[in-house]
Amino acid sequence: MTEGEFHPQPCLQENSVTDALPPSETHPRQSPLHDVHAAAGASFTDFAGWMMPVRYSSDLAEHHAVRDAAGIFDISHMAEIRVDGPDAAAFLDYALAGKLSAVATDQAKYSLLLDTAGGIIDDLVAYRRGDNSYLVVANAGNRVPVAEALASRAAEFDVTVTDASDEISLIAVQGPRSREIVEATVGIVGLTLALDELKYYWSTNGRFDGVPLMVGRTGYTGEDGFELYIQADAAASLWAALTTAGEPFGLVPAGLASRDTLRLEAGMPLYGHELGLDTLPVQAGLGRVVNLKKEGDFVGRNASEVGAPETARVLVGLTSEGKRAGRAGYAVFNGDDEVGAITSGALSPTLGHPIAMAYVDPGLSAPGTTLAIDVRGSRVAASVVTLPFYKREA
Repeated sequence: MTEGEFHPQPCLQENSVTDALPPSETHPRQSPLHDVHAAAGASFTDFAGWMMPVRYSSDLAEHHAVRDAAGIFDISHMAEIRVDGPDAAAFLDYALAGKLSAVATDQAKYSLLLDTAGGIIDDLVAYRRGDNSYLVVANAGNRVPVAEALASRAAEFDVTVTDASDEISLIAVQGPRSREIVEATVGIVGLTLALDELKYYWSTNGRFDGVPLMVGRTGYTGEDGFELYIQADAAASLWAALTTAGEPFGLVPAGLASRDTLRLEAGMPLYGHELGLDTLPVQAGLGRVVNLKKEGDFVGRNASEVGAPETARVLVGLTSEGKRAGRAGYAVFNGDDEVGAITSGALSPTLGHPIAMAYVDPGLSAPGTTLAIDVRGSRVAASVVTLPFYKREA
């Protein structure tokens, strides 16, 4: 490891996971940045067992700031799980749907954790930290299932699976001015690769005020951006430094509400909405993520090779006119026949009209197909479109 490499210390025994249960609904966990958010006037919501900021000013203002300048998000609720050992690459090739052994050091890869029936336990990102070391970043609500699945699948491999989530905080800076902001942040030094040379889904290591830091060029908004991993007790100082550096560039704190409309416009799936145990990757348009060409077995291979039934519904984008947006759970109709359901929907702040993602019968999934959404008892015409709804200019 280089001097500045981010590498949280192990806290667990080999192939084990924490024995802590998820917090109850009456006692959600707080981010290490909770007091910072409260001081900034944030409104909070219980998200996946965490009390997280939903907004600071207005959903629209925060959304537009990310599209036009930059927003800063606390995503410390995400789960980080380390995989270390001589068999780390081979193990993740078996445990995940993608070919992680082909990923270079400091590169990241979006992948899926499947069950034996091919259903999606979680969608996640894995960073290769070295020849025998990876960092798996999972959704907050799936921390325990992911950690347990990885630990159980590691039994025949020489690896250690370590849930390091409590030791790590994660801050995202997203938007067209994000690189300038991170570059201007006082205290970030010694990056192994300059940000202007960092490609999408790659990472660089450095330090912030003497603390190891990892910066990934990734995000969940459809904009250019960076996600910064740092030990939890340094998160507040890093947030303050980023905020100070970002003020001249129009950086604003942004909450979960704007994050959701941003990711929806970018056609990015959300676990529990577009993805779940009852969803096969091919239905969600993620068949390419499952690498059936890699050698050897992996969990979910047989089911993935069989594929989905011909009648299985598939994920599409829907757009409509006016201001009445379909929401999760609203039915989709073709004439009098119910042919699907909305998984996520909103009035798009960027585009100015309603957008939604929905699962519909496969024969009605072609772009240009006209359907209807039942919006509180009224039918609203909608057209099938190719995802994403919004794509930033290169």
